[in-house]
Amino acid sequence: MTRAYTTLIGASELAALLASGPKPVVIDTSFDLGDTGAGERRFAASHLPGSRYLHLDRDLSGAKTGRNGRHPLPDRAAFARTVGALGIAPTTQVVCVDAQGGVYAARLWWMLRWLGHESVAVLDGGIQAWRHAGGALVAEDADDADKADANRGGGGDVEGGAAAPPYPDRRSLAPSVDAAGVAARAPRVALLDARSGERFRGEAEPIDPVAGHIPGALNRFHKENLAEGGRFKPPSVLRDEFTAALADRAPAEVIHSCGSGVTACHNLLAMEHAGLAGSLLYPGSWSEWSADPNRAIARG
Repeated sequence: MTRAYTTLIGASELAALLASGPKPVVIDTSFDLGDTGAGERRFAASHLPGSRYLHLDRDLSGAKTGRNGRHPLPDRAAFARTVGALGIAPTTQVVCVDAQGGVYAARLWWMLRWLGHESVAVLDGGIQAWRHAGGALVAEDADDADKADANRGGGGDVEGGAAAPPYPDRRSLAPSVDAAGVAARAPRVALLDARSGERFRGEAEPIDPVAGHIPGALNRFHKENLAEGGRFKPPSVLRDEFTAALADRAPAEVIHSCGSGVTACHNLLAMEHAGLAGSLLYPGSWSEWSADPNRAIARG
């Protein structure tokens, strides 16, 4: 039986899967908050052979109301249609890649688990690791353009012209909590913020209108999960670091937050890879929390 990858996969392991069958579905999520078209342009110019592209704003987020954060989750049924259009079924191995240290790939990893999909992993080290291992990159061709059009439409076709069915309704593997749940959390429950220290303390806020953090939160910058070279630290190192930061709290007593529910998934993935499974995500994160002037904020 082929091994299922559920947290991280190395470049050599991905190459071996692509050389055998069944091939995994590889999805590129590269993105730039400052230039929201940059990831898609880079994908058109250079990407892993056979990979597909999903856009953070268009495909991995829902409609914004001004009170639900910068990257609210899409409707679950709508996302199931997007996933089904990519040919992903419950037994499909999915590999998420990006060129930003796994930040956006981890968002897709979490969302697929949110749908109940287990066999999904992030390419450790991303596109840079793929190239370092000798992996090829290709430019967009006609087939890729057709796939991109199908992605944008959210419908997609399979061979023969039949519409691809949505991903089936399954039990979620990714627990989450809303703002009310964060506000009502028990004293033992830790809220772990994945933003940089400067943003967490409220010393600088280049993205959201309000600076600071949710009262009582702890801070672990998501980049601390990576070793030199951009790969994740070994599981034993991550386990020791998170255990110390969280004062031995059980994973189920941990809620992950960040600016908009994206980089928080990086910390969540790191914990899962370290064997600390079962923590929760607050998808709205600081951008949702701070949009309500009645919610308390903290600085320092």
